[in-house]
Formats: sequence, C-alpha cells, structure tokens
Amino acid sequence: MWPESSESPQPLRSGLTTGCCATACCVAAVQALLKQRQPDKVEVHLPRGKTVELVIEGYHAIENGISASTIKDAGDDPDVTHGARVFVELRLVSNKGVSFKAAAGVGTVTREGLMLAVGEPAINPVPRKMMTEHLENAAYTYGYEGGFEVSVGIEKGDQIALKTMNPRLGILGGLSVLGTTGIVRPYSCAAYIASIHQGIDVARSNGIHHIAATTGSSSEAAIKAHYGLPEMALIEMGDFVGAVLKYLKKAPVNKLSICGGFGKLTKLANGHLDLNSRSSSIDFQHLALLAEQAGADRELSEWIKTANTSVQVLKACQLKGIDLAGIVCREALIKARSIVPEEVEVEIWAINRQGDFVGSASGETL
Repeated sequence: MWPESSESPQPLRSGLTTGCCATACCVAAVQALLKQRQPDKVEVHLPRGKTVELVIEGYHAIENGISASTIKDAGDDPDVTHGARVFVELRLVSNKGVSFKAAAGVGTVTREGLMLAVGEPAINPVPRKMMTEHLENAAYTYGYEGGFEVSVGIEKGDQIALKTMNPRLGILGGLSVLGTTGIVRPYSCAAYIASIHQGIDVARSNGIHHIAATTGSSSEAAIKAHYGLPEMALIEMGDFVGAVLKYLKKAPVNKLSICGGFGKLTKLANGHLDLNSRSSSIDFQHLALLAEQAGADRELSEWIKTANTSVQVLKACQLKGIDLAGIVCREALIKARSIVPEEVEVEIWAINRQGDFVGSASGETL
C-alpha cells in the first residue's frame, strides 16, 4: 500500500523499462552463445527508433545456456523496480521461434482480464516483441537456424511485487515485465497507469460491477469499509484520476466511487486530471470562490485566498458550518461526469488526514 503523494516537486530524469533491460540481457546472452563473447555493454533498438546502450553486469553458465543480467535504472519515475537486477536465461533449442518463461521473480497470470492468457508468464507483448526481434536479428547475423527459449527473471521480484498491484491483479509469484516504448518518462508512470487499466479489466472480467478508485491507503481503507468491497474492486489510482475516468470510456462499469484526500479532490474540482504537485497545485482563489458558493462571508473568503494549506481551509469552514468539502466533491463529480459514459454511475468521497469522510457527492446531489 502506498501513502498519499507529497506536494514537493522533484528533479526529473528519464530511465529504461524492464522490457528494455530484458532485451539488453537477450542481446548479451545471444552473443555469448553464438559469438563466444561477453560484451560489457550492448545496444537496444527501441520501438520508436531510438537506440540506447545498457551495461551488462554479469554472465554465468546455466544448463544448456547462459544467463546475463543488468541493473534497471528507472530514472526519477517512482518505480519499485528501480535498482533491481533483471536477468535472462537464454537457451538454444531446435524448434525455430522464441518461447518465453518466467524465471525467479517474474509472475504468472492466474486471472482472466489481462492481455495475457491464464498460465502465461507476465511478460507483456511489447517486451516480447522487442526480445524476439533482437534475437531473430542475431540469428540471421550469425547464421543460426534454431530457436530460443527465454526465461526472464528479476532478483527479489517476488518480494518487490508485494509493493505493487500484481497480487490484486492475479499476477502471482513476482513482477510483470512491462514497457511500450523502452523509455520510462519521469513521472509519466506508464507502468502505474497500465496497472490501473489492468485492475479495471480484471474486475470486469470477474463480474465486479462497482469499483472504487482511491488516491492513497487512507482513502482506500475508508471506502472499502463503507461498502465492504472485495480487494479486486479496489483500484489504486494514486494521482492518476484521469487514467481511471478516460479508461471507463473503453471499459465501463456500473458504478465508480472515487475516494481521495480533500486537498487532492480540490484539484479535480478545478479541472485537473493529474493530482500530483508536478502537474497541478491547490488553487486557493478557486477554493475561496467555492466557499462563497457554500455560504462563506467576505472575510472568510479573503482569508482562504492567503491560506497555506487545504487542511487549514477545511477546518476554518467546518468551524463556520460551511460544507466546503461537499461542494468540492460536487465540482469534482461534474468534472468526472464530463468524461465517463452516461451509463456509469459516479460518486465522489472526500476524507481528512485521519481517514474520516468529510464530504461526498453523487448524481442525486447535482
């Protein structure tokens, strides 16, 4: 489980996906097997045409093959696999083509709803395509006419996976090998957004029609207790409310409950779909306007414009009997309703720092 995100901006640096790292290991291992050399660095050609160079950390012989490894650098993306050792065990086989297996630390799909079949190793299509293309190019270059068995692993991946949504998605035993471009953009959170989409798909495929998307552990606990929702119905969206709302156009459910900290929801109420401080900030001018609509006098309204935190604003309004949280939820609901299909019932719930509900809005309140 993850905490509510910080409001402090951080410097940004790009990194490389797990799929890119696995491809680099394939490139190194196939050279070791077919060319009898073990390069310290290898080049990987990414799907959008860019070429990157990765350092190979080590090699060791395995039965009927060789293993090569690299250390993942995710840049400044908040990725749990940053610094993990990614490895590939590569074996030459007589049948042409490339087959994939999960080595230690990579999970196996156990539920319907993902882009991979039940029983398959959790290696997504784009990484599979990257590895296949690089291995086939090597086979052509070195005159090899057989095939390859690729086992992808991540050191301590079974432990790291407990910090991700994989167990809830039915990916058991380790992490997923992800990536669509090979590059991890700082705070793009492509892997995180992919997990949000997968969570919705898994819920739908398993007959769950009411999902709850939350910004943090406190909001998840609150909405789960309120409705008694199963784990599979809980979508850990973090700051990416837009990823949830937009995906429901493609994969609608009957009901969506959004639950988040009051400060985060003020941003959604102000029209923002990324609630992290790098993309949006709390607009106290807007909060003052909403407070006026809820009955705040001019003195309180002017004070709100100069407040330091949303917590201060909420407490000041509560002392005056002004339901600011309610009107914030209403405005957030209007924004959400403008995106999701009409058939999806939507409601918004706001919590305070203690995890207590302080406001809500549903279709009946609009």
